[in-house]
Amino acid sequence: MFKKVLMTAAAMSLVAGAASAQDFPERELLGVIMWGAGGATDVVARAVTPAAEEALGGSIVMLNRAGASGAIATTYVATAPADGYTLLYGAENPQLYGVTGLSELDYADFYPVNILGRGVGVIVTAPDAPWDSFAELVADAQERPGEIRMGSTGPGGIPFTIGAMLSTVAEYEVTAVPFEGEGPGLTALQGGHIDYMPVGASAAADLIEAGTVKALAVFDNQEVPALPGIPPITDEFPELDAQLPWGPFYGVFVRADTPDDIKQELTEAFEVAANTSDFQRLMAERSNIVMNISGARAAEFLAQWQSSTAWALYDAGAAERSPEEFDIPRP
Repeated sequence: MFKKVLMTAAAMSLVAGAASAQDFPERELLGVIMWGAGGATDVVARAVTPAAEEALGGSIVMLNRAGASGAIATTYVATAPADGYTLLYGAENPQLYGVTGLSELDYADFYPVNILGRGVGVIVTAPDAPWDSFAELVADAQERPGEIRMGSTGPGGIPFTIGAMLSTVAEYEVTAVPFEGEGPGLTALQGGHIDYMPVGASAAADLIEAGTVKALAVFDNQEVPALPGIPPITDEFPELDAQLPWGPFYGVFVRADTPDDIKQELTEAFEVAANTSDFQRLMAERSNIVMNISGARAAEFLAQWQSSTAWALYDAGAAERSPEEFDIPRP
């Protein structure tokens, strides 16, 4: 008799879950952005959301929860109910939390609703800086160890990772100054509080065009069409070609144990949103490549990115723990 009651309760739970998925969303969603306002992740998140809201038939309230290279936002969403009402607008950082010692979480704990796109890095400085190439900055840093200030967003962020990759081909020492996102870092750069910063091209494109920052190189092995005239880093450091192309990526995630029907609702809405002309135009203007992938394809991309980047950091001596500890295969 007791067993029969338990089975009935389980059946009722399944029916309730199906009903909630069918009616989803019944209230507004919360979109948690892992970086501060004005950074590349924030810009991409806010650009795609209006069309996703229209396709979903519900509103998404956006919330910036910066800090700890995105680990604060990631933990917040990971501990929220697995009901699809709390979204993580994230970048690449969680894929490096293990090797950098920040968290045991990574995107294996989440479902990739949509990997919206990927970008390229660009190294920027002030317009009146004495360097006209990154090789000149490196030479200066070698003469003045620790005196040049680099904007950083913490372990696993774009500046940290690009710096680690560069350290495999050039020996130089700078002082990292931490910020809660690329936006605050770029503001500090324009104010003269730091000397240079590797960032996502999407965060710096408007500033480069306006002339308020100067680009020394794109972190790629070819020129980026949206940033004409800015040389690829391999022009000066050809040894980096084996690690490129590399860049940040931007996506939308929910907890992995979210009901499948709700995952599907979200996936369809963001697929529509990423296909809109307005979003595609913004991504092109900011030197990003639209990907618009989800599910198994997105999971494969995430695994490949994690493998190549985690091992690059480890080989550069910039990772606290070996990727082997997390069963991350060497590429």
